[in-house]
Amino acid sequence: MTKMFDYTSDIYPIPLDDLLREAVERGGSDLHIVAKMPPVIRISSDMVQTDHPPVQPSEVYNLICSILTPEQVQTLKRELELDFSYAIPGVARFRGNVIFQRGTLAAAIRVVPFVVPKLENLGLPQDVERLCGLPRGLVLVTGPTGSGKSTTLAAMIDYINEHYALNIVTVEDPIEFLHPHKKSIVRQREIGIDTHSFARALRQVLRHDPDVIMIGEMRDIESMSIAVTAAETGHLVFSTLHTQTAPLTISRIVDSFPTGQKEQIRQQLANSLRAVISQQLIPHASGKGRVLAVEYMIDTPAVRSLIREAKEHQLYSAIQTAQKVGMQTMDQALVNLVRSGKITYESACEYCIDRQELDRLIKTSL
Repeated sequence: MTKMFDYTSDIYPIPLDDLLREAVERGGSDLHIVAKMPPVIRISSDMVQTDHPPVQPSEVYNLICSILTPEQVQTLKRELELDFSYAIPGVARFRGNVIFQRGTLAAAIRVVPFVVPKLENLGLPQDVERLCGLPRGLVLVTGPTGSGKSTTLAAMIDYINEHYALNIVTVEDPIEFLHPHKKSIVRQREIGIDTHSFARALRQVLRHDPDVIMIGEMRDIESMSIAVTAAETGHLVFSTLHTQTAPLTISRIVDSFPTGQKEQIRQQLANSLRAVISQQLIPHASGKGRVLAVEYMIDTPAVRSLIREAKEHQLYSAIQTAQKVGMQTMDQALVNLVRSGKITYESACEYCIDRQELDRLIKTSL
């Protein structure tokens, strides 16, 4: 046991609930607690220090653990890291992660609104609504941490919940948005509270007669395999991966499997994958807020063939030349946002996949 848990911690003068309220009131997306620094709020893309005193190493433990359950504290002591969810009635829900660093705890806590954003208000391609009505298949939402993947998934689940009478089961770590029953029945399971792991939860999910399965993240071979198989056998499956583009998403899944299974997973993906939504949040040109940029790939015959034949390197061209059916690359999305005045050229350069391709697209669009 580390000495971090051996002493009686001092009390920080501002309760963590008050700091979380401040983050919400200031329009922040995340609150960061780190020893020897004032609490920091991420507002748009900027890390903004609050006017509060620095959190002393002796104060960190009590400050963070004040919103954890005894069971979560024990898990933190055992594992030295913890994912958790939390809510302040009338304010917001929060998704937090606590880690052990340099002898003290540190926390990053994300603001999750109580109300699920409407799908049509997120800036996604209109075709995404069609995906919500599919009878089966795999839909992946990808992007770096903080790119809005969870929000997109929640909005899609909410759309299904409002428009279709189905049985929806989610497996999340932790649960972020709460989904009340509407036309559909929604069961939400949280790792560490309702189940021990994604893989175990997914094996049980298939026994609950689901129409729609939402997996917070495909983390290992077993969860990937179960998700793809479920999509093949009559379920509509949604999940996320931390990949930057649609072609890299295919490569990431295939490369996760041993050599002897790669051909099989390729065939399964070619048969079951319906779309990859790769997204980034880009600072708005006005300096206020962020704008969603989306690469969008759907299962055209050409895409299915390239996946089956291990030609992921050609998927970029297939997406780029299929704008008539709604597909677009990330660089095409960025160019459209520059042309509409929503983001600056400098931001587009910072977030693009290929700078030369971005400049070519901008030049040909003038």
